[in-house]
Amino acid sequence: MRALFSVSDKNGVVDFARSLVDLGWEIIATGGTRKLLEDNGIKTTNISDVTGFPEICDGRVKTLHPKVHGGLLGRRDIPDHMRQLKDNGIETIEMVCVNLYPFEATIAKPDCTLEDAVEHIDIGGPSMLRSAAKNFNDVTVVCDPADYAQIIDEIRADGNTKLATRMQLSAKAYTHTALYDSHIATYMRQQAGLPEKLFLSFDLVQSLRYGENPHQQAKFYKEAETGTYSVAGARQLQGKELSYNNIQDANAALEIVSEFSEPFCVGLKHMNPCGAAIGTDVLDSWNRAYEADKVSIFGGIVAFNREVNEATALALKPIFLEIVMAPSFTPEALEVLSKKKNLRVLVIDMSAPRVKRPKYTGVTGGLLVQDADIECLEITDSMCVTEKKPTAQELIDLNFGWKIVKHVKSNAIVVVKDGQTLGVGAGQMNRVGSAGIALEEAKAKGFTEGLVLASDGFLPFDDTVEQASNYGVAAIVQPGGSIRDEDSIKKANEKGISMLFTGMRHFKH
Repeated sequence: MRALFSVSDKNGVVDFARSLVDLGWEIIATGGTRKLLEDNGIKTTNISDVTGFPEICDGRVKTLHPKVHGGLLGRRDIPDHMRQLKDNGIETIEMVCVNLYPFEATIAKPDCTLEDAVEHIDIGGPSMLRSAAKNFNDVTVVCDPADYAQIIDEIRADGNTKLATRMQLSAKAYTHTALYDSHIATYMRQQAGLPEKLFLSFDLVQSLRYGENPHQQAKFYKEAETGTYSVAGARQLQGKELSYNNIQDANAALEIVSEFSEPFCVGLKHMNPCGAAIGTDVLDSWNRAYEADKVSIFGGIVAFNREVNEATALALKPIFLEIVMAPSFTPEALEVLSKKKNLRVLVIDMSAPRVKRPKYTGVTGGLLVQDADIECLEITDSMCVTEKKPTAQELIDLNFGWKIVKHVKSNAIVVVKDGQTLGVGAGQMNRVGSAGIALEEAKAKGFTEGLVLASDGFLPFDDTVEQASNYGVAAIVQPGGSIRDEDSIKKANEKGISMLFTGMRHFKH
């Protein structure tokens, strides 16, 4: 039995090869892999001794030879194949252990040139993997060090790997080469200015019980690198499996949490914040977020940007919640929350700012791709377009409201005061309707003066300003850009309201 080794990822390869030798296998190896094995006392056969041909073109050509691919592709159950191999002096190869040049890591380097990238395009490796994978009935193909142990166990037990295992390894090999080729194709198309193809790869996290509704099937996939503020990279400490809607809501909450550096808490339902607040500490932020909307939070999820302590856990315990998320939990907090068996508790990496990544949205027969909306301008006095200027506290609230409204479904209006949401108007077909919802919520809570209103898009008419003045709004932040901006400015001046234009909108559909 012969195994051909040629690996870039050398983790565990020495022990794997040694185990095969101990089981009576012959090891054929190339270049650096052969040197590593020989340096560790493992006898190998040089690939050139198999092919009868030296490595040429700086190693670009070393395994592209009939004595390699004939030995892999020849079917053992077809006598004519075996005769042809024998007539041409070709011996069979029963295993390929190959992983590929690190192309993706190479192009990720800031100083990578096109020449560097091209030199890290593996040719022989994918060819060997595909040949071995095609002939999985007779050949074991190995591209992942995580499979070494199972392979050795099966050979030790039965003299060879199981057919079912070889088929699974074949599928993994084709996945490995497909992903590898997609990285190369994406890079080379970028270099050539060809944007009309998009290659995506996601790994299955779990099959979900159902999608948005019980009659819809669903699965949850993640990118290879999830980054921070990602539910795909979360560590679940307790509770039932996440549902499709849980994942959507959790993602929306984490996007809001990522906006804040001070102690902050948000309660969320149906991908819209129902209560959000900054506080002096984690408990204060929860108390203020809960007070913002005690009704809507029922059955919702809560996200913090600080460690949850025992006092905060005790405050959460009486409320029916689906999920609680935070960067960490004290042991005492976990002890309290463990009493709520169905509550999902997630630890989220919040160690670094969010990085701009593509955002994918499916449409029937297609896919929309855009950058994630992670920019959020700081609201300053210089943005004021009215005679009345905002106070220092109003400026703080203008910034707070602007960070919240960008995460509310359009048309979106948020009313805030003292770092706390008082009213949220989401997803209405006209902006004045959203404003009415948010302002009525604030009024119902007893807040009728010194309010700040944030709008995700421009105010198309002065009616929202008129409306806001009747509910005690003192300052408004909006993108501006309407052909009737002057009407809104005039109305704000008439009502003694300060209004600031950001020049940036935050639609969320």
